[in-house]
Amino acid sequence: MVQEATNGGAEKSQLAITVEQLIAVNPYNPDILPDLENYVNEQVSSQTYNLDANLCLLRLYQFEPERMSTPIVARILVKALMAMPAPDYSLCLFLIPERVQIEEQFKTLNVLSHFLETARFRQFWDEAAKSRHIVEAVSGFEQAIRAYAVHVLSITYQKVPRTILAEAINIEGVSLDKFLEHQVSNNGWVIEKGQGKGQLITLPPTEFNHPELKKNTADSVPLEHITRIFPILG
Repeated sequence: MVQEATNGGAEKSQLAITVEQLIAVNPYNPDILPDLENYVNEQVSSQTYNLDANLCLLRLYQFEPERMSTPIVARILVKALMAMPAPDYSLCLFLIPERVQIEEQFKTLNVLSHFLETARFRQFWDEAAKSRHIVEAVSGFEQAIRAYAVHVLSITYQKVPRTILAEAINIEGVSLDKFLEHQVSNNGWVIEKGQGKGQLITLPPTEFNHPELKKNTADSVPLEHITRIFPILG
């Protein structure tokens, strides 16, 4: 079954429902290509996302290579980047022919993906700035990448310097102050005393940035499993 991820809990559009029904009947029917392509464009404009439908379209392109729309493929990949840390980008890339991947826009997207996967955020934002015609065509791109950057920081740091945060999310000055105010009010961040670039931000504790919070595996082993290992205890 195709599942649609939406922002803000919005109801499915009529096109989304139609696509879901078409895929359920026959996902390999080339006649549904136009509907799937239109659905990609709707995802871009409405800031919704449906990986299953996009993968279905990429598979159909494999069977109908002459009908492939590279702008549509690029939008699918940008949407997949926005879904990180999910592995959607790799799943989509696997279905795209190498002859297409060597085109300049796809080389750029692969570079952007590499920078995100390796948490090289400064290089990512620099490269994205050179490729605005690709990434800014998709609504919500910067916000999604910033959310991913915050995710990476939150599993890496207990306390993050303001300068590191600013570099990761590509925000400075008053805009960064407003961003921090929102995080303090809504997500439990704490700003330690300090001024300007010297500020430290304490991030909420997780099992990743506070290993002591990680549940001890040994404590969770059921007694019956132990008796299987050591029958004498039974």
